[in-house]
Amino acid sequence: MLSKVKILTQFMSMNIFVVLLTSCGGGSSSGTVVEEPIVLEPTPVVVSASFTSTHFSGSENCAACHNGITNVNAEDVSIESDWSTSMMANATRDPFWQAKVASEISRNPHLKEVIDDKCSRCHAPMANVEAKFLSADVELFDNGFLSTENRFFNLSNDGVSCTVCHQIEDDGNLGTEQGFSGNFSIVDLGTSTERTAFGQYQNPAINPMLMTTGFRPTYAEHISTSEVCATCHNLKTPFVDSLGQIASTTPDSEFPEQMIYSEWENSIYATSANQKSCQDCHMPKTDGVRIANRPSNLAPRNNFSRHTLIGANTTMLDILASNKTELRVSANGFEDAIEKTRTMLKSSAQIEVVNQDLTGEELTVQIRINNNTGHKLPGGYPSRRVYLHFVVNDELGNVIFESGKTNLDGSIVGADGDMDLTTFEPHYEEITQQDQVQIYGTVMLNTDNEVSYTLLRAASYAKDNRLTPVGFDKYAVTDDIRVAGAAFADVNFNLGSDLITYKINVGTVNSLNYTVELKYQTLAYGFVKDLFLDNSNPIVAKFEAMYNSASIRSETIAVIEGSI
Repeated sequence: MLSKVKILTQFMSMNIFVVLLTSCGGGSSSGTVVEEPIVLEPTPVVVSASFTSTHFSGSENCAACHNGITNVNAEDVSIESDWSTSMMANATRDPFWQAKVASEISRNPHLKEVIDDKCSRCHAPMANVEAKFLSADVELFDNGFLSTENRFFNLSNDGVSCTVCHQIEDDGNLGTEQGFSGNFSIVDLGTSTERTAFGQYQNPAINPMLMTTGFRPTYAEHISTSEVCATCHNLKTPFVDSLGQIASTTPDSEFPEQMIYSEWENSIYATSANQKSCQDCHMPKTDGVRIANRPSNLAPRNNFSRHTLIGANTTMLDILASNKTELRVSANGFEDAIEKTRTMLKSSAQIEVVNQDLTGEELTVQIRINNNTGHKLPGGYPSRRVYLHFVVNDELGNVIFESGKTNLDGSIVGADGDMDLTTFEPHYEEITQQDQVQIYGTVMLNTDNEVSYTLLRAASYAKDNRLTPVGFDKYAVTDDIRVAGAAFADVNFNLGSDLITYKINVGTVNSLNYTVELKYQTLAYGFVKDLFLDNSNPIVAKFEAMYNSASIRSETIAVIEGSI
């Protein structure tokens, strides 16, 4: 009788091997070993962020040392706690993302594999990398990454976690077309011991982290650069024609879904005199931080980058906080994250009154909007929009003109695209009617030049009048980041600002007061209206219920008041 150690299965939550002893009988003169197959029923994964895998380690493992830290002002700057309420931490829990991916698959089911891979690469990067390394299926729904019975569930559920970003290597493709659209490279792929973890500080204490986690802290300049962020935030997607056939023939010809890095590259903030990286704004620096709570003799470091990763998405943060159980959210502190997000939004732009005049019965007010960010405003995914709410009151407080009022459902009064998904509100140089609204955003066109909200049908932009960053010259940029539609012909729309004139008949009045608000929405009404056409899908229906119950439809970036 021969006995032999045989690896039967993998314990999913820890991704370590369970070794069992099995007997293999052999009776032939040649000594051939005959092994009986053993069939194991799938076992649900223990939901945990303390997993380890060949290449990654869960955020709870990092939290053990990198939470419980403070800055020079005794403010809690714990890394995992700050990160846990970010959209990056919740990249796969995001119910809008889940619903949108499900919708895209239902509309082009023959491209399911392409969609699963493209969307998991940046939203579930650990699961995507590990599955490909093991030649396993890359799938999101059903028995895919989002299922607790999938062996990569915990890697997926941990979102864009610590050991993803800190293992992106400078392979020569960062900041180039070859490195965009999720084409990041994880250092030492295939190595399971003494993995490299890149950090912002020179001369790190190596042994405590190496002995505890198996990760070797290593200084790397590239980890603090915008090029690392560009790997996912410059993203181009393939598109199909009306027959469902892929019409984008090369990666370069794909649809520029978001090009934040390229927009930044064409701003003043990419120049040496005004250098500001993505991290400078989204990971604000602070001083006097012992970057780990052990060992106790670590010296405080300055210019520590907080891991708040604040963006502009209060709507989704509110939905995550209100549906924690259903979305498997364990983090606390979303209220604080929402307030920090509002603070960032209020710093993103400003309004100034350039001129005002009341001649006879005609009121003229010229408004300039200045973009303070390092990319277009709004930035990122095409569902977002910024718009002007302009209200004129007479001396008794009666409203005599209002453009850009937000309805309770998130739609904007007078916005053509909110009422009819086949059309859109144009860019204006002058507004004279209440049903005209200045909306800064994008409108996608399919291959038949029809308005589309389906990403896989998006071939070009009919409109892109998002406010450009300072230094961005619309006449000198590539097509991937061009200003599209009527805004391109508007000579007052360029280089980080837009000048718009309100010219209104106000009748006979003695005095007037007016208010101008710059508003922001993560989810333009047309996007959710189109998405909910697929609410027969339970994933879409789940998000529709959450959205309808949410309390945040829009945010105010800036307000200015005047009288005449």
